[in-house]
Amino acid sequence: MLPKECAAGFPGYTGTIPKSAATVAKVLSGYGYDTAAFGKWHNTPVDNLFKTGPFDQYPTGLGFSYFYGFIAGETSQYEPRLFENTNPIEPPYTPEEGYHLTEDLADQAVKFIRNNRALTPDRPFFIYFAPGGTHGPHHVHSEWADKYKGKFDMGWEKLRNITFQKQKAMGWIPDIAELTEMDPTMEKWEHIPEADRAFQLRLVEVYAGYLEHTDTQDGKVIEELERQGLFNNTLVIYILGDNGENMLPSTAQQQIAVLERDFGGLSALGSRHVDNMYHSSWAWALDTPFKSTKLVAAHFGGTRTPMVMSWPKVIKHDPTPRSQFHHVSDIVPTIYEAVGIEAPEHVEGTTQMPLDGVSMVYTWNNASATGRKDSQYFEVMGSRGIYKDGWFASVLGPRLPWADPNETRMKQWNPDTDVWELYDLTKDYSQAHDLAKEMPKQVEKMKQIFLVEATRNKVLPVGAGLWTIYYHPEDAPKSPLKEWYLYEGMTRIAESNAPLFHSGFSSLATLDVEVPKNGSGVIYAVGGTAGGFSVYMDRGYLYAEYMATLLYRYVTKSSAPLAEGNAKIEVRLLYDMSKVVLSPPAQLTMSVNGTLVATLSVEKSVRLGFDASETFDVGMDLGAPVSLLYQDRSPFKFTGKINQLHFKYINSSNSTGVPPPAAVVI
Repeated sequence: MLPKECAAGFPGYTGTIPKSAATVAKVLSGYGYDTAAFGKWHNTPVDNLFKTGPFDQYPTGLGFSYFYGFIAGETSQYEPRLFENTNPIEPPYTPEEGYHLTEDLADQAVKFIRNNRALTPDRPFFIYFAPGGTHGPHHVHSEWADKYKGKFDMGWEKLRNITFQKQKAMGWIPDIAELTEMDPTMEKWEHIPEADRAFQLRLVEVYAGYLEHTDTQDGKVIEELERQGLFNNTLVIYILGDNGENMLPSTAQQQIAVLERDFGGLSALGSRHVDNMYHSSWAWALDTPFKSTKLVAAHFGGTRTPMVMSWPKVIKHDPTPRSQFHHVSDIVPTIYEAVGIEAPEHVEGTTQMPLDGVSMVYTWNNASATGRKDSQYFEVMGSRGIYKDGWFASVLGPRLPWADPNETRMKQWNPDTDVWELYDLTKDYSQAHDLAKEMPKQVEKMKQIFLVEATRNKVLPVGAGLWTIYYHPEDAPKSPLKEWYLYEGMTRIAESNAPLFHSGFSSLATLDVEVPKNGSGVIYAVGGTAGGFSVYMDRGYLYAEYMATLLYRYVTKSSAPLAEGNAKIEVRLLYDMSKVVLSPPAQLTMSVNGTLVATLSVEKSVRLGFDASETFDVGMDLGAPVSLLYQDRSPFKFTGKINQLHFKYINSSNSTGVPPPAAVVI
């Protein structure tokens, strides 16, 4: 299921979980289990994120009796946009006091276990624990990252070679495994300028520290199970990582310049002030021995993830890796078999879809058992793969996630003319040898199997995941309103449910405020560290700040302090949509009581949204601050009074009201 941000008007791309697909939490709760989810929840449609609901797509509406975490693809580890059940809340303490989300999540899970044991010891429990680590942003205190100084100085190719040899020596990959070649579009370490290497190294040091820190917090939950005497009879399924290593295209010089200009240099990496991840060649090295990275369904570098299962009472300790082919869809059938139930045919009166997946219980005490999963499809944004009885056929698809831009590939892409690859996994563990040209009939057979599985699982049309985020951004979730009246104290409004200020949405804001002497604070803001837009005052001056992906920051302020008393402020943001470009420019003007006081040229705008989890706030800037000017004074509450804010969309001479088509530059 795609998140709602990527949803499209096709049956398999709605971005919602139907009642005919009851979650494992919903089913287990019917058998008396206490159920809780902690951490990342990227399943609730953004157009449901209102304080008044609907709440049926929140974790607590889908079978979990308790939820503590964030509802988004990612969030700051220091200033997360938290929810408890259906209520938006703020972190229990500040970054200055040492707050870190992953630590908080572990503490909350421990608290849940203790409450269960103390108050309902007769009830079993089910916990879904999904910390933000090590998804971006890579946020961890420097003492964790500093442990890894010098550990990666050899560069990514040599790291990959060393890792491969260790994997072989430990028996984690079979003797037949080969180390696949580097994609020619990725940068080699020898081509990285000496001046950029310290930056590249710090990125991966921060990641390594973040990984260790995340594992340590996970360990706290396990330690609590041991302390309570529960570990021996608890099934733990631990998936290490996401779906392949994520990455960003390499724009090192740009990022280094911003770090030095605004944040004091490389020491800011991993801190609350930046939204860092490592670059693509590190992702490739950390996907050893496979090809590609996250967002590629064709190669195991984008899909294969280690998993550990533990149940000491039932599973005998055995370090031998299980190499049977399995998929995340096999986890629920495994849980059902473990607890001795079958997938229900009806849940709360709704007929259930057939349960996909094959239980993995048969592998627990038999490492060499014959695999029971005969087929599995893979697809993400046009990249696709199909497994069948030891064979794997695949297509890279229209985009290279690590390459920027992908303009030519996207413009010319036709899924019907994609070139397929073919691998015999019984002899080729890491997809090192493409047999497609040698075995065209087998390729055609696998393509037909993919079509059958894709049809059955509502994958078609191929590439539908690109519909909204690349080809038709005008279909992205947004409020049906064109005009808003907002008031002081209205906060935590999801960006897509508030007035939009990104590309194509020209707007006029009319602000009725009472300005105090030397007034300071945010009048309204949306976004955070990754990007945002804020209108605020500081020591009497009126400011507007527009920030795109941390790299492009545009600020203006009034020529003089505002007079004390009532003020009618107008903020006009006009996009120039006359040229089809990815980040169209905009002009901003501010006037007070009819007098122009400031102008601003925004040369590069944000295209689809400022931030994954940050919100629209009136009278303050909750979460990660948009502006460097008030980052140490968050949430920078307005010292005056806000009577009313009025927003409406307007048309400039060249504004279309929708973002530009994404096929131009990806």
